[in-house]
Amino acid sequence: MKALFLHAHFDDYEFTAAGLFELWKRKLGKEFRGRVIICTDGKAGHQFRTRDETGLMRLREQEESARIGGYEFKPLRLCDGTIPREACLGVTIELLAAIWKEIREFEPDYLFCPPVITDALAGIHVDHVTVGEAVRKVAYMINVPHAFTPEYPADETTSALCKVPVIINVFDGYMKTSNSLDLSIDIHDVFPRVAEMAYCHQSQIVEWLPWVASPAVMAAPTSLPEWEGILRDRYAGRAAALGVDAKRPKEFYTITSWGSVPTLESIVRDFPNIAKDASRLEQLGERLRLWTLG
Repeated sequence: MKALFLHAHFDDYEFTAAGLFELWKRKLGKEFRGRVIICTDGKAGHQFRTRDETGLMRLREQEESARIGGYEFKPLRLCDGTIPREACLGVTIELLAAIWKEIREFEPDYLFCPPVITDALAGIHVDHVTVGEAVRKVAYMINVPHAFTPEYPADETTSALCKVPVIINVFDGYMKTSNSLDLSIDIHDVFPRVAEMAYCHQSQIVEWLPWVASPAVMAAPTSLPEWEGILRDRYAGRAAALGVDAKRPKEFYTITSWGSVPTLESIVRDFPNIAKDASRLEQLGERLRLWTLG
């Protein structure tokens, strides 16, 4: 099994999907490949470090997280070799082409990305919104071999079929109560590893996030155990906002019809630690059935 996480920022993976990937890794061993692609340069979000210093630090932090988590990591590069700029990401031909290329080359079974926001009252981060929209817009083109050959030249007389993944939305904290939910994955057993990966992002959780949260109060952790408590509270708040049990940390996922449409049976078979009492499997099954009729 191959799973691809495609998101905007350094630390988005740890806060939304690292538990599921770790569960897969422990269950499947060498039969699982997880890859994380970050779509911005990470240079904008800091209050006293320079842009270049911040970008290099964020890159090193993600690389250390990847070492601990045992997943593949790479920054997204456009066709000219540059990494898109943080804080002003837009849905451009170049971005669509780069995402298309990465998906086609890796051919994941499951692709995870931010949701597309339809609620006008929901908060947004421009980079999150753009990545979600870009994945949605490029999804049909995954198996269209000439879609972006102007950006990535290839032999247009010989084409091979490409696997189209099931595309799944992760939780987006900016959306507040506008998040949807199909699957709740209990990550209690791997929570210490998730916290350890997230704690790699010192420039975020110690320096930037407490500062940018002002006037709200967010304590800067001084140790990994202290950070574990903060992160556990973070998961509990998400669960409460979605109306599900908050006693054990969970990650939340919503299945889309952007790519391949799975069966409920395949989802239940492939996804470990589904908290069935905190998921909406019956509604999901009916939605998947209707999608296959279309």
